[in-house]
Amino acid sequence: MSETPKPLAGLKVVELGTLIAGPFCTRILAEFGAEVIKVESPDGGDPLRQWRKLYDGTSLWWYVQARNKKSVTANLKHPEGREFVRRLIAEADILVENFRPGVLEKFELGWDDLRAENPGLVMVRLSGFGQTGPYKEQPGFGAVGESMGGLRYITGFPDRPPVRTGISIGDSIAALWGAIGALMALRHKEVNGGLGQVVDVALYEAVFAMMESMVPEFDVFGFVRERTGNIMPGITPSNTHTTRDGKHVTIGANGDAIFKRFMRAIGRDDLADDPGLADNAGRDARRDEVYALIDSWCAQHDEADILRVLAAAEVPSSRVYSAVDMLADPQFIARQMFESATLPDGQAFRLPGIVPKLSATPGGTAWIGPALGEHTDRVLAALGYDAAAIARLHAAGAV
Repeated sequence: MSETPKPLAGLKVVELGTLIAGPFCTRILAEFGAEVIKVESPDGGDPLRQWRKLYDGTSLWWYVQARNKKSVTANLKHPEGREFVRRLIAEADILVENFRPGVLEKFELGWDDLRAENPGLVMVRLSGFGQTGPYKEQPGFGAVGESMGGLRYITGFPDRPPVRTGISIGDSIAALWGAIGALMALRHKEVNGGLGQVVDVALYEAVFAMMESMVPEFDVFGFVRERTGNIMPGITPSNTHTTRDGKHVTIGANGDAIFKRFMRAIGRDDLADDPGLADNAGRDARRDEVYALIDSWCAQHDEADILRVLAAAEVPSSRVYSAVDMLADPQFIARQMFESATLPDGQAFRLPGIVPKLSATPGGTAWIGPALGEHTDRVLAALGYDAAAIARLHAAGAV
């Protein structure tokens, strides 16, 4: 029986990106069947190949971020390297790039140059501050986007400076917006007979778009949301608590009926029936009292007992998972959130499963991140370069 076609099969995507935002955007497309051709510098390739934990000289993160992609090398400073890339893009449906605005234009690979040869091209441009505005030429990584977009200001505890999340969340959010924008632009072409267009994603705007009610609350009430630690302001109780055995559990009992069940489960029927705590406004007004009570209860019980009691009472709760917890968890396993793969030397390892889960046309991993330039000669040949021309490009340092 033949394999079910993936939903993006037939799409050709060229990636001119490094590190996180651009490559994560194309990773999503590749996981669901698009042919992604990643263009890298011959001089070491994407720096992500050397980030975080290395196995035999290559980042384990690389093998995940570049799965299902083809790697070709091209020297954009060499005219024949640029010509190779231009020919690649001329046949592409989508181009994803995360250079600083103006860089591709210097290489004559800007939007006006590319759409002249490929009017149907969708060009996803991910940058710190977008393609317009007074900051457009400034460098901006995810950390800057998280700061300008408002996330860092409200993250942490009020008596300490702002903190970051443990991952480059700004880059990843921008990547998701980029993938969504690319698919919307393709849909426009298919339904309305339109031409291609630019999808302009600024990292700070990608984060800003996630900031819930921050703007209207300030504009209407003059309210500036500040850092509040692990609680969710205005929504009580929702917090992380320390257990007797030194673990941490997150409890979200902010629904009215859920709060009543929670209080009864821990032997506080009096608070379950307290009319002053019957709704969120009342609970939030007595936030310190409520959290002190929950802290005290958790401090008297071990993690396993707390989770058992709350599960029986149907109160949303969870341990704070580490990788150790994830790999042993039956929910992760049942949902196939780990895939098995093999590193180049034969070492078996696990990598994250594919999200989201499509019932009829699921994504998958065909191969892990490729060696630098692994597909260069095959892609050149497919574009019509013969063996002599390919050898000449290598000798000239163009690829």
